Amino acid sequence: MEVLAFLIPISLFLGGIGLAAFFWTIKTDQYDDPEGDSHRILSSDYDDHPKE
Repeated sequence: MEVLAFLIPISLFLGGIGLAAFFWTIKTDQYDDPEGDSHRILSSDYDDHPKE
């Protein structure tokens, strides 16, 4: 039972890091265009070469 004194704070800390990372992705508009992504993945046009 003494190990819970270490595991509970560690799990809360890791959960907080995950929550902060999630809010960071929302703040930086990582989920801005989900419709465009769904259309691009089904497209048969591939652009394997980077733009110059």
